[in-house]
Amino acid sequence: MKYSYFPTGVCSRQINLELDDNGKITSCEFVGGCSGNTQGICMLVKGMDAKDAIDRLKGIDCRGRGTSCPDQLSKALVEALKLI
Repeated sequence: MKYSYFPTGVCSRQINLELDDNGKITSCEFVGGCSGNTQGICMLVKGMDAKDAIDRLKGIDCRGRGTSCPDQLSKALVEALKLI
């Protein structure tokens, strides 16, 4: 299942995800943001169970914003799991 999420409070403008029927992340892409960091995040979570990724990424803060690209990815995954 493909899912697009529009993050708030961060530099990236969009997160594109694909999850399989078992809730595993098969693809992840950030549009905008710090390219090296967002590519690294996506490489790390690819193949991971979405619930495990949520547990690891939720609540990470970037520069006192109260959120971050990893935190926004966790929110995107929560929303995507509701659709499976």
